[in-house]
Amino acid sequence: MPWLFLLVSLIGAWFTYNGYRPTFAPARAAAVSFFAGWLTTELALHHIAWQAAMTLLFMWAGALHAWPGKLGLVVTLASWAGLLRCHARAREAETVVECALRSGLGPDYREAIIPAVGGRLSPDVDWPQIVLPFPIRHPEVEHIRDIAYTRVAGLTLKLDVFRHRSHPTGCPTLLQIHGGGWVVGYKEQQGLPLMMQLASRGWVCVNVDYRLSPHATFPDHLVDCKRGVQWIREHGAEYGANSDFVVVTGGSAGGHLAALMALTANDPEYQPGFEAVDTALQGCVAFYGVYDFTDRRGIYPEGGLTKLLEQQVMKAALHEAPEAYEKASPLSRVHPQAPPFFIIHGDLDSLVPVREARHFAEALRSVSQTPVVYAEIPGAQHAFEIFPSLRTTFVVHGVDRFLAWLYSRYLLGREVMGTTSAERAVAGSA
Repeated sequence: MPWLFLLVSLIGAWFTYNGYRPTFAPARAAAVSFFAGWLTTELALHHIAWQAAMTLLFMWAGALHAWPGKLGLVVTLASWAGLLRCHARAREAETVVECALRSGLGPDYREAIIPAVGGRLSPDVDWPQIVLPFPIRHPEVEHIRDIAYTRVAGLTLKLDVFRHRSHPTGCPTLLQIHGGGWVVGYKEQQGLPLMMQLASRGWVCVNVDYRLSPHATFPDHLVDCKRGVQWIREHGAEYGANSDFVVVTGGSAGGHLAALMALTANDPEYQPGFEAVDTALQGCVAFYGVYDFTDRRGIYPEGGLTKLLEQQVMKAALHEAPEAYEKASPLSRVHPQAPPFFIIHGDLDSLVPVREARHFAEALRSVSQTPVVYAEIPGAQHAFEIFPSLRTTFVVHGVDRFLAWLYSRYLLGREVMGTTSAERAVAGSA
Protein backbone atom coordinates (compact mmCIF):
# COMPACT_ATOMS: atom_id res chain seq x y z
CA MET A 1 0.00 0.00 0.00
CA PRO A 2 2.78 2.57 0.75
CA TRP A 3 4.36 1.91 -2.66
CA LEU A 4 1.00 2.12 -4.41
CA PHE A 5 0.30 5.44 -2.71
CA LEU A 6 3.70 6.76 -3.82
CA LEU A 7 2.96 5.71 -7.41
CA VAL A 8 -0.45 7.41 -7.38
CA SER A 9 1.11 10.53 -5.84
CA LEU A 10 3.74 10.69 -8.58
CA ILE A 11 1.07 10.36 -11.27
CA GLY A 12 -0.90 13.21 -9.71
CA ALA A 13 2.27 15.30 -9.50
CA TRP A 14 2.90 14.69 -13.20
CA PHE A 15 -0.55 16.08 -14.03
CA THR A 16 0.29 19.20 -12.03
CA TYR A 17 3.73 19.55 -13.64
CA ASN A 18 2.21 19.10 -17.10
CA GLY A 19 -0.19 21.94 -16.32
CA TYR A 20 2.83 24.23 -16.10
CA ARG A 21 5.13 22.58 -18.65
CA PRO A 22 3.07 20.96 -21.42
CA THR A 23 4.65 18.89 -24.18
CA PHE A 24 4.61 20.36 -27.68
CA ALA A 25 6.15 17.49 -29.67
CA PRO A 26 5.72 14.90 -31.01
CA ALA A 27 2.10 15.38 -32.04
CA ARG A 28 0.70 12.41 -30.12
CA ALA A 29 2.51 13.43 -26.94
CA ALA A 30 1.23 16.99 -27.41
CA ALA A 31 -2.33 15.67 -27.66
CA VAL A 32 -1.95 13.67 -24.44
CA SER A 33 -0.37 16.70 -22.78
CA PHE A 34 -3.29 18.85 -23.91
CA PHE A 35 -5.99 16.62 -22.45
CA ALA A 36 -4.13 16.22 -19.17
CA GLY A 37 -3.22 19.90 -18.85
CA TRP A 38 -6.61 21.21 -19.98
CA LEU A 39 -8.55 19.30 -17.35
CA THR A 40 -5.94 19.91 -14.64
CA THR A 41 -5.62 23.68 -15.04
CA GLU A 42 -9.34 24.36 -15.46
CA LEU A 43 -10.40 21.95 -12.68
CA ALA A 44 -7.53 22.50 -10.24
CA LEU A 45 -9.72 22.61 -7.12
CA HIS A 46 -11.63 19.56 -8.30
CA HIS A 47 -8.33 17.69 -8.59
CA ILE A 48 -7.40 18.65 -5.04
CA ALA A 49 -10.79 17.46 -3.80
CA TRP A 50 -10.65 13.98 -5.33
CA GLN A 51 -6.97 13.58 -4.49
CA ALA A 52 -7.71 14.51 -0.87
CA ALA A 53 -10.41 11.84 -0.74
CA MET A 54 -8.01 9.26 -2.17
CA THR A 55 -5.27 10.33 0.23
CA LEU A 56 -7.55 9.82 3.23
CA LEU A 57 -8.46 6.39 1.89
CA PHE A 58 -4.80 5.44 1.51
CA MET A 59 -4.02 6.72 5.00
CA TRP A 60 -6.87 4.63 6.44
CA ALA A 61 -5.40 1.61 4.61
CA GLY A 62 -2.01 2.16 6.25
CA ALA A 63 -0.09 3.83 3.44
CA LEU A 64 1.87 6.01 5.90
CA HIS A 65 3.26 3.07 7.86
CA ALA A 66 6.40 3.00 5.69
CA TRP A 67 8.69 5.58 4.17
CA PRO A 68 7.34 5.29 0.55
CA GLY A 69 3.92 6.30 1.81
CA LYS A 70 5.32 9.23 3.76
CA LEU A 71 7.24 10.34 0.68
CA GLY A 72 4.04 10.02 -1.31
CA LEU A 73 2.29 12.36 1.13
CA VAL A 74 5.05 14.95 0.67
CA VAL A 75 4.73 14.65 -3.12
CA THR A 76 0.96 15.01 -2.88
CA LEU A 77 1.14 18.12 -0.71
CA ALA A 78 3.63 19.70 -3.12
CA SER A 79 1.32 18.83 -6.01
CA TRP A 80 -1.60 20.49 -4.22
CA ALA A 81 0.46 23.64 -3.78
CA GLY A 82 0.99 23.66 -7.54
CA LEU A 83 -2.71 23.15 -8.17
CA LEU A 84 -3.56 26.06 -5.89
CA ARG A 85 -1.17 28.17 -7.94
CA CYS A 86 -2.98 27.02 -11.11
CA HIS A 87 -6.23 28.23 -9.60
CA ALA A 88 -4.64 31.55 -8.64
CA ARG A 89 -3.29 31.99 -12.19
CA ALA A 90 -6.82 31.64 -13.52
CA ARG A 91 -7.66 34.92 -11.80
CA GLU A 92 -4.97 36.67 -13.83
CA ALA A 93 -7.21 36.33 -16.87
CA GLU A 94 -9.43 39.13 -15.57
CA THR A 95 -6.59 41.68 -15.58
CA VAL A 96 -5.09 40.43 -18.84
CA VAL A 97 -8.37 40.66 -20.73
CA GLU A 98 -9.18 44.10 -19.36
CA CYS A 99 -5.72 45.40 -20.30
CA ALA A 100 -6.14 43.97 -23.80
CA LEU A 101 -9.50 45.71 -24.22
CA ARG A 102 -8.10 49.01 -23.02
CA SER A 103 -5.14 48.67 -25.37
CA GLY A 104 -7.23 47.71 -28.39
CA LEU A 105 -10.34 49.85 -27.87
CA GLY A 106 -8.95 52.72 -25.83
CA PRO A 107 -8.64 53.30 -22.07
CA ASP A 108 -12.13 54.81 -21.89
CA TYR A 109 -13.87 52.12 -23.96
CA ARG A 110 -16.41 51.42 -21.21
CA GLU A 111 -17.70 54.97 -21.47
CA ALA A 112 -18.62 54.30 -25.10
CA ILE A 113 -20.95 51.43 -24.13
CA ILE A 114 -24.60 52.50 -24.19
CA PRO A 115 -26.07 51.99 -20.68
CA ALA A 116 -28.91 49.81 -21.95
CA VAL A 117 -26.43 47.58 -23.80
CA GLY A 118 -24.00 47.46 -20.88
CA GLY A 119 -26.50 46.33 -18.26
CA ARG A 120 -25.29 43.35 -16.22
CA LEU A 121 -21.82 43.38 -17.71
CA SER A 122 -19.21 41.44 -15.74
CA PRO A 123 -21.60 39.85 -13.22
CA ASP A 124 -20.38 38.04 -10.15
CA VAL A 125 -18.64 34.70 -10.49
CA ASP A 126 -21.22 31.91 -10.62
CA TRP A 127 -19.50 29.58 -8.15
CA PRO A 128 -22.23 26.89 -8.16
CA GLN A 129 -21.81 26.53 -11.93
CA ILE A 130 -18.02 26.33 -11.56
CA VAL A 131 -18.22 23.72 -8.80
CA LEU A 132 -20.66 21.65 -10.91
CA PRO A 133 -19.80 22.72 -14.48
CA PHE A 134 -22.15 20.25 -16.16
CA PRO A 135 -24.76 20.50 -17.52
CA ILE A 136 -24.16 23.97 -18.94
CA ARG A 137 -27.46 25.81 -18.63
CA HIS A 138 -28.91 29.18 -17.71
CA PRO A 139 -32.41 29.64 -16.27
CA GLU A 140 -33.12 32.64 -18.51
CA VAL A 141 -32.00 31.01 -21.76
CA GLU A 142 -34.17 28.99 -24.14
CA HIS A 143 -32.42 26.41 -26.32
CA ILE A 144 -34.07 25.52 -29.65
CA ARG A 145 -32.39 22.46 -31.18
CA ASP A 146 -31.75 20.99 -34.60
CA ILE A 147 -33.15 23.49 -37.07
CA ALA A 148 -32.28 22.39 -40.62
CA TYR A 149 -30.55 25.27 -42.40
CA THR A 150 -29.28 23.65 -45.60
CA ARG A 151 -28.90 20.35 -47.39
CA VAL A 152 -25.72 19.62 -49.31
CA ALA A 153 -23.94 16.50 -50.59
CA GLY A 154 -26.70 14.32 -49.22
CA LEU A 155 -26.42 15.77 -45.71
CA THR A 156 -28.92 17.90 -43.82
CA LEU A 157 -26.99 20.45 -41.77
CA LYS A 158 -28.59 21.76 -38.60
CA LEU A 159 -28.19 24.63 -36.17
CA ASP A 160 -29.37 25.54 -32.69
CA VAL A 161 -30.70 28.85 -31.42
CA PHE A 162 -30.16 30.21 -27.92
CA ARG A 163 -32.30 33.19 -26.91
CA HIS A 164 -33.75 34.88 -23.85
CA ARG A 165 -36.96 33.30 -22.58
CA SER A 166 -38.75 36.65 -22.83
CA HIS A 167 -38.33 36.46 -26.64
CA PRO A 168 -37.11 40.00 -27.34
CA THR A 169 -36.83 41.10 -30.96
CA GLY A 170 -34.20 43.00 -32.91
CA CYS A 171 -31.41 41.36 -30.90
CA PRO A 172 -27.71 41.39 -31.77
CA THR A 173 -26.66 38.02 -33.15
CA LEU A 174 -23.72 35.69 -32.53
CA LEU A 175 -22.76 32.85 -34.86
CA GLN A 176 -20.74 30.11 -33.10
CA ILE A 177 -18.55 27.66 -35.06
CA HIS A 178 -17.24 24.57 -33.29
CA GLY A 179 -13.71 23.25 -33.59
CA GLY A 180 -12.33 19.73 -33.84
CA GLY A 181 -9.53 19.86 -36.40
CA TRP A 182 -12.05 20.08 -39.29
CA VAL A 183 -12.62 16.31 -38.85
CA VAL A 184 -14.64 15.90 -35.63
CA GLY A 185 -16.94 17.99 -33.45
CA TYR A 186 -20.56 18.88 -32.96
CA LYS A 187 -22.38 22.17 -32.56
CA GLU A 188 -23.48 21.60 -28.95
CA GLN A 189 -20.00 20.73 -27.66
CA GLN A 190 -18.40 24.18 -27.68
CA GLY A 191 -19.02 27.86 -27.03
CA LEU A 192 -21.76 27.22 -24.48
CA PRO A 193 -20.49 29.46 -21.63
CA LEU A 194 -20.27 32.46 -23.98
CA MET A 195 -23.62 31.76 -25.62
CA MET A 196 -25.37 31.34 -22.26
CA GLN A 197 -23.92 34.64 -21.05
CA LEU A 198 -24.94 36.54 -24.16
CA ALA A 199 -28.38 34.96 -24.58
CA SER A 200 -29.19 35.77 -20.96
CA ARG A 201 -28.46 39.42 -21.82
CA GLY A 202 -30.67 39.58 -24.89
CA TRP A 203 -28.50 38.26 -27.70
CA VAL A 204 -29.61 35.58 -30.14
CA CYS A 205 -26.88 32.96 -30.49
CA VAL A 206 -26.75 30.47 -33.35
CA ASN A 207 -24.37 27.51 -33.48
CA VAL A 208 -23.99 25.53 -36.69
CA ASP A 209 -22.85 22.12 -37.77
CA TYR A 210 -20.87 21.89 -41.00
CA ARG A 211 -19.48 19.13 -43.18
CA LEU A 212 -16.39 17.46 -41.73
CA SER A 213 -13.34 15.97 -43.38
CA PRO A 214 -12.43 13.56 -44.83
CA HIS A 215 -15.96 13.55 -46.28
CA ALA A 216 -15.55 17.28 -46.94
CA THR A 217 -12.67 19.01 -48.68
CA PHE A 218 -11.83 22.59 -47.87
CA PRO A 219 -13.47 25.07 -48.56
CA ASP A 220 -16.65 23.01 -48.01
CA HIS A 221 -16.46 23.80 -44.29
CA LEU A 222 -16.31 27.54 -44.95
CA VAL A 223 -19.13 27.44 -47.50
CA ASP A 224 -21.41 25.68 -45.01
CA CYS A 225 -20.70 28.27 -42.31
CA LYS A 226 -21.52 31.05 -44.74
CA ARG A 227 -24.78 29.23 -45.39
CA GLY A 228 -25.38 29.74 -41.69
CA VAL A 229 -25.14 33.49 -42.24
CA GLN A 230 -27.61 33.14 -45.10
CA TRP A 231 -30.06 31.43 -42.73
CA ILE A 232 -29.68 34.24 -40.20
CA ARG A 233 -30.35 36.84 -42.90
CA GLU A 234 -33.46 35.01 -44.09
CA HIS A 235 -34.87 33.47 -40.90
CA GLY A 236 -33.11 35.03 -37.92
CA ALA A 237 -35.85 37.60 -37.34
CA GLU A 238 -38.29 34.73 -36.69
CA TYR A 239 -36.27 34.02 -33.55
CA GLY A 240 -35.72 37.64 -32.53
CA ALA A 241 -32.38 38.23 -34.27
CA ASN A 242 -31.28 41.49 -35.81
CA SER A 243 -29.89 39.99 -39.01
CA ASP A 244 -28.06 43.22 -39.81
CA PHE A 245 -25.71 42.77 -36.85
CA VAL A 246 -23.93 39.43 -36.79
CA VAL A 247 -20.66 38.62 -35.04
CA VAL A 248 -18.87 35.31 -35.60
CA THR A 249 -16.90 33.32 -33.04
CA GLY A 250 -15.26 29.91 -32.81
CA GLY A 251 -12.37 27.99 -31.33
CA SER A 252 -9.48 26.06 -32.87
CA ALA A 253 -10.66 24.97 -36.34
CA GLY A 254 -13.74 27.03 -35.56
CA GLY A 255 -11.48 30.00 -34.87
CA HIS A 256 -9.86 29.48 -38.26
CA LEU A 257 -13.25 29.36 -39.99
CA ALA A 258 -14.55 32.35 -38.02
CA ALA A 259 -11.51 34.43 -39.01
CA LEU A 260 -11.87 33.42 -42.66
CA MET A 261 -15.58 34.27 -42.63
CA ALA A 262 -14.77 37.73 -41.32
CA LEU A 263 -12.01 38.24 -43.89
CA THR A 264 -13.78 36.87 -46.99
CA ALA A 265 -17.11 38.67 -46.81
CA ASN A 266 -19.19 38.39 -50.00
CA ASP A 267 -16.47 36.47 -51.84
CA PRO A 268 -18.45 34.60 -54.55
CA GLU A 269 -15.94 31.75 -54.56
CA TYR A 270 -17.24 30.72 -51.12
CA GLN A 271 -20.91 31.38 -51.84
CA PRO A 272 -21.79 29.06 -54.72
CA GLY A 273 -25.46 29.42 -55.49
CA PHE A 274 -26.01 32.19 -52.95
CA GLU A 275 -23.65 34.84 -54.26
CA ALA A 276 -26.18 37.64 -53.71
CA VAL A 277 -26.41 37.02 -49.95
CA ASP A 278 -24.60 39.59 -47.83
CA THR A 279 -22.16 37.62 -45.66
CA ALA A 280 -20.35 40.66 -44.21
CA LEU A 281 -19.93 40.42 -40.45
CA GLN A 282 -19.72 43.13 -37.82
CA GLY A 283 -16.97 41.48 -35.79
CA CYS A 284 -15.02 38.33 -35.01
CA VAL A 285 -13.97 36.70 -31.73
CA ALA A 286 -11.42 34.00 -32.50
CA PHE A 287 -10.35 31.56 -29.77
CA TYR A 288 -7.02 29.68 -30.14
CA GLY A 289 -7.43 29.53 -33.91
CA VAL A 290 -5.24 28.19 -36.70
CA TYR A 291 -4.33 31.14 -38.92
CA ASP A 292 -1.66 29.84 -41.29
CA PHE A 293 -2.14 26.62 -43.26
CA THR A 294 1.27 27.06 -44.87
CA ASP A 295 3.08 27.06 -41.50
CA ARG A 296 5.55 29.48 -43.05
CA ARG A 297 7.28 30.08 -39.71
CA GLY A 298 7.61 26.43 -38.75
CA ILE A 299 5.47 26.76 -35.66
CA TYR A 300 4.15 23.19 -35.65
CA PRO A 301 6.68 20.56 -34.54
CA GLU A 302 7.42 17.82 -37.07
CA GLY A 303 4.98 19.33 -39.58
CA GLY A 304 1.99 17.94 -37.69
CA LEU A 305 -0.48 20.49 -39.05
CA THR A 306 0.63 19.98 -42.64
CA LYS A 307 0.18 16.21 -42.38
CA LEU A 308 -3.38 16.63 -41.13
CA LEU A 309 -4.27 19.14 -43.81
CA GLU A 310 -2.71 17.17 -46.67
CA GLN A 311 -4.32 13.87 -45.70
CA GLN A 312 -7.72 14.96 -44.38
CA VAL A 313 -8.69 18.55 -45.10
CA MET A 314 -7.06 19.94 -48.27
CA LYS A 315 -6.53 16.53 -49.96
CA ALA A 316 -3.45 17.90 -51.70
CA ALA A 317 0.18 18.34 -50.74
CA LEU A 318 1.32 21.82 -49.78
CA HIS A 319 3.97 21.89 -52.52
CA GLU A 320 1.36 20.84 -55.08
CA ALA A 321 -1.26 23.46 -54.18
CA PRO A 322 0.49 26.38 -52.44
CA GLU A 323 -2.10 28.89 -53.64
CA ALA A 324 -4.94 26.88 -52.11
CA TYR A 325 -3.12 26.77 -48.77
CA GLU A 326 -2.50 30.52 -48.93
CA LYS A 327 -6.16 31.24 -49.65
CA ALA A 328 -7.18 29.02 -46.74
CA SER A 329 -4.91 30.95 -44.35
CA PRO A 330 -6.43 33.94 -42.51
CA LEU A 331 -2.87 35.26 -42.16
CA SER A 332 -2.78 35.67 -45.95
CA ARG A 333 -6.24 37.27 -46.16
CA VAL A 334 -5.85 40.26 -43.84
CA HIS A 335 -6.95 43.56 -45.39
CA PRO A 336 -7.80 47.13 -44.33
CA GLN A 337 -11.58 46.59 -44.39
CA ALA A 338 -11.53 43.70 -41.93
CA PRO A 339 -14.16 43.99 -39.18
CA PRO A 340 -13.07 44.41 -35.54
CA PHE A 341 -11.32 41.33 -34.13
CA PHE A 342 -10.83 39.97 -30.64
CA ILE A 343 -8.10 37.29 -30.78
CA ILE A 344 -7.77 35.09 -27.67
CA HIS A 345 -5.14 32.42 -27.08
CA GLY A 346 -3.67 30.53 -24.13
CA ASP A 347 0.05 30.88 -23.54
CA LEU A 348 0.36 27.13 -22.76
CA ASP A 349 -1.55 25.85 -25.80
CA SER A 350 0.17 22.63 -26.85
CA LEU A 351 -2.01 21.96 -29.93
CA VAL A 352 -1.91 25.41 -31.57
CA PRO A 353 1.18 27.20 -30.23
CA VAL A 354 0.56 30.75 -29.12
CA ARG A 355 3.00 32.16 -31.68
CA GLU A 356 0.33 31.42 -34.29
CA ALA A 357 -1.99 33.99 -32.69
CA ARG A 358 0.78 36.52 -32.10
CA HIS A 359 1.75 36.58 -35.77
CA PHE A 360 -1.86 36.84 -36.91
CA ALA A 361 -2.67 39.68 -34.50
CA GLU A 362 0.45 41.55 -35.61
CA ALA A 363 -0.36 41.10 -39.31
CA LEU A 364 -3.98 42.18 -38.85
CA ARG A 365 -3.05 45.23 -36.80
CA SER A 366 -0.59 46.33 -39.48
CA VAL A 367 -3.34 46.79 -42.08
CA SER A 368 -6.78 46.86 -40.43
CA GLN A 369 -8.64 50.15 -40.14
CA THR A 370 -10.72 48.78 -37.26
CA PRO A 371 -9.68 47.72 -33.74
CA VAL A 372 -7.77 44.50 -33.16
CA VAL A 373 -7.75 43.25 -29.55
CA TYR A 374 -5.32 40.51 -28.57
CA ALA A 375 -5.41 38.73 -25.21
CA GLU A 376 -2.85 36.07 -24.31
CA ILE A 377 -4.33 34.16 -21.38
CA PRO A 378 -1.78 33.03 -18.77
CA GLY A 379 -1.84 29.37 -17.83
CA ALA A 380 -4.47 28.48 -20.44
CA GLN A 381 -4.37 25.35 -22.57
CA HIS A 382 -6.19 24.75 -25.83
CA ALA A 383 -10.01 24.71 -25.52
CA PHE A 384 -9.84 26.23 -22.03
CA GLU A 385 -13.28 27.90 -22.27
CA ILE A 386 -15.37 24.93 -23.38
CA PHE A 387 -16.93 24.52 -19.94
CA PRO A 388 -17.43 26.90 -16.98
CA SER A 389 -14.30 27.56 -14.94
CA LEU A 390 -12.87 30.59 -13.18
CA ARG A 391 -10.66 31.41 -16.17
CA THR A 392 -13.55 30.88 -18.57
CA THR A 393 -15.71 33.24 -16.53
CA PHE A 394 -13.27 36.15 -16.71
CA VAL A 395 -12.61 35.66 -20.42
CA VAL A 396 -16.32 35.40 -21.26
CA HIS A 397 -17.00 38.58 -19.29
CA GLY A 398 -14.30 40.32 -21.32
CA VAL A 399 -15.76 39.12 -24.61
CA ASP A 400 -19.14 40.35 -23.41
CA ARG A 401 -17.67 43.82 -22.87
CA PHE A 402 -16.02 43.78 -26.29
CA LEU A 403 -19.30 42.86 -27.96
CA ALA A 404 -21.22 45.46 -25.94
CA TRP A 405 -18.76 48.09 -27.15
CA LEU A 406 -19.14 46.82 -30.71
CA TYR A 407 -22.93 46.81 -30.59
CA SER A 408 -23.03 50.25 -28.98
CA ARG A 409 -20.95 51.61 -31.84
CA TYR A 410 -23.34 50.00 -34.30
CA LEU A 411 -26.39 51.52 -32.60
CA LEU A 412 -24.81 54.96 -32.37
CA GLY A 413 -24.02 54.80 -36.07
CA ARG A 414 -27.68 54.14 -36.83
CA GLU A 415 -29.07 56.45 -34.19
CA VAL A 416 -32.21 58.41 -35.04
CA MET A 417 -34.52 60.46 -32.91
CA GLY A 418 -35.62 58.36 -29.94
CA THR A 419 -34.51 54.86 -29.00
CA THR A 420 -33.95 52.22 -31.67
CA SER A 421 -35.95 49.01 -31.49
CA ALA A 422 -32.75 47.00 -31.08
CA GLU A 423 -31.66 49.09 -28.11
CA ARG A 424 -35.09 48.69 -26.53
CA ALA A 425 -34.84 44.91 -26.98
CA VAL A 426 -31.51 44.66 -25.21
CA ALA A 427 -32.64 47.06 -22.52
CA GLY A 428 -35.76 45.02 -21.90
CA SER A 429 -33.80 41.83 -21.24
CA ALA A 430 -30.93 43.47 -19.32
